[in-house]
Formats: sequence, structure tokens, C-alpha cells
Amino acid sequence: MEYLYLWLDLGSLSIPFLVSFHPKLQFHKKWRSLFPAIAIMMAFFIPWDSAFTQNGFWGFNETYVTGYKIFSLPIEEWLFFICIPYACLFTHYSVAYLFPKIPFSEKTTNIIYTLLMTLLLGGLIYNYDRWYPLVNFSYAILLLGFVYNYKRPLLAQFLPTFIIILIPFLLINGILTGTGIDDEVVWYLSSETMNIRILTIPIEDSIYALSMLLTVFVLTEYFENRFQKSGLLEKNH
Repeated sequence: MEYLYLWLDLGSLSIPFLVSFHPKLQFHKKWRSLFPAIAIMMAFFIPWDSAFTQNGFWGFNETYVTGYKIFSLPIEEWLFFICIPYACLFTHYSVAYLFPKIPFSEKTTNIIYTLLMTLLLGGLIYNYDRWYPLVNFSYAILLLGFVYNYKRPLLAQFLPTFIIILIPFLLINGILTGTGIDDEVVWYLSSETMNIRILTIPIEDSIYALSMLLTVFVLTEYFENRFQKSGLLEKNH
């Protein structure tokens, strides 16, 4: 299908965007925090993406994209970093609203954090000579370490919803990497990955998703707290 990547981007955004105005969810009120958070995330992920593309570590099938590029990246890839975080953060806040007791306990958070860090450190040690796990796991280790030590309640909130978010994320990512279509939309250089796949999806993509979305979530919460404090100060004056 021509322009498949574009349709996946817009399709993932469509329902979350429309439901953002639901009177109970009112997700649109978080835009003031969400979009700056996405912009900051993109300031790191776009150069990373562009560098990997230019070096041939991964690339894009011209059959499935419009052909318009910015800094060697298809416009669809730029939209990916806006549409997917938007849809996923909408899902997070919706699930949190519907199930307010969903955050993990401190004990469960500690166990999952320890397990994740062990796996990431092991993966990094054994694959330090492969660019995707090297950069991907290094960033995830630093991010998780920071959030665990300084914003642990946010990690307890994020981890259970991330498990839910992984289902649609992997569905979209599966299509992008060749599941159910004739060829890949996004291809990876096997020598720069661990060569472990969930169907057609490189295992590293799950950590990439965690890092991208956790970055946006933590920054969104930071900006929300700033706005709320500013509002209280204005009321007190």
C-alpha cells in the first residue's frame, strides 16, 4: 500500500485525538505540557534516528513513504515521534483515570526495575559492539536510573500502563517491520542489532519504546506540576 507509513501515523492519532475532548478525560488540557515534552524528546531522538539512517544502521522502504524528507528522515518518521507518543500518553492517562489503583506497589516497582536494569546491563555488556543496543540500552539505563532515584512514583505509574501500551505499539511496529505486508517499511542492519525478534520486530524496539515514552511522560508531569504551581501562586496573589 502506497504511503502506508503515513496512514499508520494518522490512524494511530485519529481516535486518541478525537476522544481527547471527552468531558471526563479532558486530555486536551495536557497539551500545554505534552507537546513541549514531545519536542524535547525529539531533540534527542531525531538526531539519533538521523545518524543511524545516514550510517545505514536502519532505513526506510521508498515504496511505503511519500518521499518527502527532512534531515534524511521521511516526513512520516517525524510524524511517528508526534503521533505515537500522543496516542500512547493518551492511553496512559485514560487507563489511569479508569483504573486509579493501577500503579504498581513500591515492592513490585523495585523488582521490575532491578530485573530491567539487569537485562539491560547484560545486553549492553554482550552487545557493546553493536550500535543499536549500545545507544538504546545506554540511554534506557540512564533514564531508568534517574527516574527510579528521583521520580519513583512516576515509574510506578508508568510501568503497568506501558505493558498495556506495548500491545498496540507492537502491532503498529510489527507492520512497519514487515508483519502482514510484502516487504518492510523500516529495515534494520542485522550486524548492528542483537538479531532477536518478536515476529519481525527487533527486541531492541521494545526498549526504544520504553525510553521514548517514559521520557515524554516524565517531562509532561514535570511541566504539569510547573503549570499547577504557577496557577496556585497566581491565585494566592
